[in-house]
Amino acid sequence: MTEHSSIASRLTHVKDRIRDAAIRAGRAPDSVRLLPVSKTFGEEAIREALRVGEHRFGENKVQDIRAKHDLLTECDLEWVMIGHLQTNKAKDIARVAAEVQSLDRMELAIALDRRLQQEGRAIDVLVQIKTSSEPSKYGLPPEELSGFLRTLVHDTPTLRVRGLMTMAVNDANDQAVRACFRALRELRDRIQGEAIEGIELSRLSMGMSGDFEIAIEEGSTEVRIGTAIFGGRIYGDAPL
Repeated sequence: MTEHSSIASRLTHVKDRIRDAAIRAGRAPDSVRLLPVSKTFGEEAIREALRVGEHRFGENKVQDIRAKHDLLTECDLEWVMIGHLQTNKAKDIARVAAEVQSLDRMELAIALDRRLQQEGRAIDVLVQIKTSSEPSKYGLPPEELSGFLRTLVHDTPTLRVRGLMTMAVNDANDQAVRACFRALRELRDRIQGEAIEGIELSRLSMGMSGDFEIAIEEGSTEVRIGTAIFGGRIYGDAPL
């Protein structure tokens, strides 16, 4: 793919790679979902993806979801929060987001639930787990997951727990990356064995542009792809 390839052609290429990786791993070709990550890219880039059938987009910042929602309100899009979420931003997420994949602490869960009840809504959530030792990575410690899930079921009825999310270590060593993904899958399998009522962990969101094929081999059901679809990130004062 050249740097001048269209978003549509990049999407096709990425979907082909996802399908091929699933097949190589002995999985069904359609067993992995794609979440295009549109962070730092504006209205026109999203509209191009819309024209080829994408309606669900991941974003890292609450203010970007809010701004793009307002620009594209007629498009019936689903916005997925994948970045670290501050508790004081729960109001905006409760109003416009379809899903949060970065739930990592009870304080946030309670704030989201309170706002969602005011909005008369419920949303799907994934619990973000810290499988890397990198200080820059967020996530709930794996050993706290069981108790966290039991409290969610009891205290936050508007949050529908659907699975887990993680970010692998930023490392050129594929085995180190693979270990992060394997740890999430193994954690999910252990927790499923506890059969916590009201908890569904069918989804594993793991893998990005640089490592999604490894993630698929380790059981990912959803990959979050930005650069490989939209191109190099645009930072600074780029318009929404």
